[in-house]
Amino acid sequence: MFTTLVAVIVALVLGHVAPALGASLRQFHWYSHWLEWLGSHVAEGGFWRGRHGIWLALLPPVLLVALLQFTLSGRLMGLVSLLFGVVVLVCTWGPRDLDIDVEATLDASDPESRRARLAQLAPEPGMVVAEGPALPGRVMRSALRRWFAPLMWFFLLGPAGALLYRLVERAAVADAALLPAENAAGTRVVLGWLEWPVAQLMVLALALAGNFDLVFRAWRAGGGDRWQAASGFLEACGRAAVRGELAEEAADYLSEGQLPVAGELLELRDAMSLVWRMLLLWLALLALLVIAGWVS
Repeated sequence: MFTTLVAVIVALVLGHVAPALGASLRQFHWYSHWLEWLGSHVAEGGFWRGRHGIWLALLPPVLLVALLQFTLSGRLMGLVSLLFGVVVLVCTWGPRDLDIDVEATLDASDPESRRARLAQLAPEPGMVVAEGPALPGRVMRSALRRWFAPLMWFFLLGPAGALLYRLVERAAVADAALLPAENAAGTRVVLGWLEWPVAQLMVLALALAGNFDLVFRAWRAGGGDRWQAASGFLEACGRAAVRGELAEEAADYLSEGQLPVAGELLELRDAMSLVWRMLLLWLALLALLVIAGWVS
């Protein structure tokens, strides 16, 4: 748990202090080449072309990291394991820091540059990100894939868990064209199940950080109370939470005899504020668990 806490802090700091270094570490060209090699060397009709074929690509790198994780455990009072965990989480974080992309969008000086920077917030290629009520949902999905999912699987399974999620996400989203049709469909299902528990915990944090009643109703309406390899309820909860935040802000201004603040991208600003609060809740819980472990 201490390793998780330190690794997250390092990943966040590195994205601000040395973004070029962080970006260079988050390159997965080797994985794309590996998928291409499998596609060209595995026989037609083989396991690779079925719904579970992605495991041929996943198991070698994930098992290698798991072996290193086990081998390094306890070396030099845990310092080597800590360093290894930090490096892996930094590599699987991102690929860009969400808050930096949001700040760049908010600072855009003209509509054209704003549209270009909004496109960088898309959780997957080809997805439209535009101003308006749907924007908070896109931000929540990007937050899940850039920050929260690697963090949770790192916490549960260590470096191997974070790598597993990132490789599945890459195969299902960025490199989907390299997979046979059935393989790609199966990979999307695996990604859905990996993201479902993360989205549930994000919604819980969102309810605690925002309007609990609005988020709970959106969660129920979005199917969050059903077992399924889909987490669209996260977007619905994000939109509901931001609507609640903006309504509360407007009510506060009116109660003080002032007009509500009018501006562009208010949904984006509030959505990022909620994401920060959710992340701080997760990190606070981790810190409490670390402290409890030391006390005991």
